[in-house]
Amino acid sequence: MTTQPLKFESPDQGEELARADLYGLLATLFYQPPSQDLLTQIAQSQQGGTTLLEQAWSELANACTNANPTTIRDEYESLFIGVGKPELMLYGSYYLSGFLMEKPLAALRTDLAKLGLQRDDAIPETEDHIAALCEVMRYLIASGDPVHANVATQKQFFGTHIQPWASELCDAIAAHPKAVFYAPVARLSKAFFDIEAQAFDML
Repeated sequence: MTTQPLKFESPDQGEELARADLYGLLATLFYQPPSQDLLTQIAQSQQGGTTLLEQAWSELANACTNANPTTIRDEYESLFIGVGKPELMLYGSYYLSGFLMEKPLAALRTDLAKLGLQRDDAIPETEDHIAALCEVMRYLIASGDPVHANVATQKQFFGTHIQPWASELCDAIAAHPKAVFYAPVARLSKAFFDIEAQAFDML
């Protein structure tokens, strides 16, 4: 899981690239507070539309328009880091088992090993962090690996490691009284994950 400069692509460059970009954006936003440059990019990318995803994107773009990076950093630390136990957990094992570092994490590590992936030792967060999972999905969509980067693998990984708990996380963030910037991030995430789940179900 690494933070990379984001590039917003035009729709004619393909739906798959757009999916990968959105997973990459969510990975960045959940891994750390956004920079001013990223806030500006999102604010300038406003587009109209009536779908839930388009409306959620517009809400986030509006939230970025006059956002203060320092204020967002304080919000991020208050929600997801805190002193002692965070107010909101970003780890799949917590939602799937009630505890951190449990069987869901072990199963995830097994699946990542099959994909030839592993956590960088310099990254303190475990692999079940929502940012790490979004980054894996971005890789599976965009890498071009003929063995692992295919729709069947994407469906299996998403259905096993994201779909069972991500909506609960998004709802918890959106409902939290301290979530100002991250509430629209959560609503965008949920709208996107719902579309992904529906698309995979139709395969």
